[in-house]
Amino acid sequence: MILQKLSLINYKNFDSKSFEFASKINCFVGNNGIGKTNILDAIYHLGFGKSYFNTIASQNVRHGEDFYVIEGNFQKDGREEHIFCSLKKGQKKVIKRNGKAYDKFSEHLGLLPVVIISPADRDLITEGSEFRRKFMDSVISQSNKPYLAQLINYHKVLSQRNSLLKYFALNSTFDPTTLEIYNQQLEGYGNSIYETRKSFLAEFIPIFKSRYEAISGGKEDVDIVYDSDLHSADLMTLFNEQLSKDRALQYTSVGIHKDDLRFEINGYPVKKFGSQGQQKSFLIALKLAQFEVIKQLTQTDPILLLDDIFDKLDQHRVAHIVSLVANNSFGQLFISDTHADRTEEVVKQTQQSYELFKI
Repeated sequence: MILQKLSLINYKNFDSKSFEFASKINCFVGNNGIGKTNILDAIYHLGFGKSYFNTIASQNVRHGEDFYVIEGNFQKDGREEHIFCSLKKGQKKVIKRNGKAYDKFSEHLGLLPVVIISPADRDLITEGSEFRRKFMDSVISQSNKPYLAQLINYHKVLSQRNSLLKYFALNSTFDPTTLEIYNQQLEGYGNSIYETRKSFLAEFIPIFKSRYEAISGGKEDVDIVYDSDLHSADLMTLFNEQLSKDRALQYTSVGIHKDDLRFEINGYPVKKFGSQGQQKSFLIALKLAQFEVIKQLTQTDPILLLDDIFDKLDQHRVAHIVSLVANNSFGQLFISDTHADRTEEVVKQTQQSYELFKI
């Protein structure tokens, strides 16, 4: 899959800008704060229908304007794909594929697989479990539409169950029959989601470990451990055991919405015991494993976006990363960096075609 052309109107830093890209490597270089990352985010936006960095869509409109437009021309499986994404403040976002608007944005997910590696990924290590669940769910959903539907339905029912628990507390009443209906729905969706996550991680973790070993030279031992309430009991049993707690808290305290991933290096949490370089290597290995799994499941080379990856990594690790992504198992690559000479020197070593855009 190749992005041939990108056009932006009023998206973040840009009033109007167009780019035509090389089929292999494209580099955006320039000082901080001038919009390099925004270009990568616009490409991500075309794949996912939303920004990677700001989920509030209206905040992606350029200051002083009331709308934005992103357009991309892709070549995939021998056919042209034109994607149009626009938002006018106060109105719903519009996403069109070849001139036809989607009824549901979820229908677009997976058509144009994109993987981004960014300094913002550090939230996966430093922040709460929600970030790690979203990462896992995002990877699975790009190639598994039934999983995405189950996830959406689970969270709808979960919201209804939580509202019912609040209603019981406010009105000093309790109706176990109504609660049981929600419990049964959550059990059906939750068990399926849990099994899919287990299967995914069984495939994902070995790939992640091999990617980390390639980046680090085998100097550290890393692991990902899946934590879930469902390891110990089925969901219905957990609901019954935690009923008194849920009524007191007025929300559902157990379930797959509490799942987490523990990131470890040499048997210890990477958050506490990993250096900045090790943490960044860990995150890059996560994303390269994401790339590989999506490629296997979709039979498509995802577009890979590398945002400022050279920061906080020694030259040895950078060389390993570049050697990994420059071979023919990877498709089109987009890189942002502050140092044009450094970027061009690294890219030339790949002996691949490239374009350098000074922003």
